[in-house]
Amino acid sequence: MKAITFLGLLYFTCISCNCQKKAAEQSTTAVKQDMENTLIEYVANTRGFYQKIVIQNKKIGVSKDRELSKMPEAISISEADWKELVVAFNEVNLNELPNLKAPTEKRFYDGAANATLKITFKEKLYESTTFDHGIPPAAIEKFVNKINSLVK
Repeated sequence: MKAITFLGLLYFTCISCNCQKKAAEQSTTAVKQDMENTLIEYVANTRGFYQKIVIQNKKIGVSKDRELSKMPEAISISEADWKELVVAFNEVNLNELPNLKAPTEKRFYDGAANATLKITFKEKLYESTTFDHGIPPAAIEKFVNKINSLVK
């Protein structure tokens, strides 16, 4: 009797794990589709430095022209990098983006460039407060670092 109960519990455990795995895969797929229609803009600037990174539809464009007279041609993001970006994006709470506090204040005395992150997701704009370029708030650190790593 104990053996039958044990086998029954083992069976239901395996089924429930499989259902959770399928749900997670479907969730990631849905975010990937939404992410393809998302516009991500990361801008870092000081008096002598300007960099604007634009990501949309699995493509990235980088401009160092403050006047934005000519946006460079967008380059495709590799599938591996795109997956990492999607995972990092999933961890960002968009509603909290405007409330994030910068961990340092080097930008106040030209110790670091000012940086902002803007995300247009499902036709709604989410914008962060200004933070030091290279030292983002912890809640978006993985995402911002991934964006910057795509440029290097």
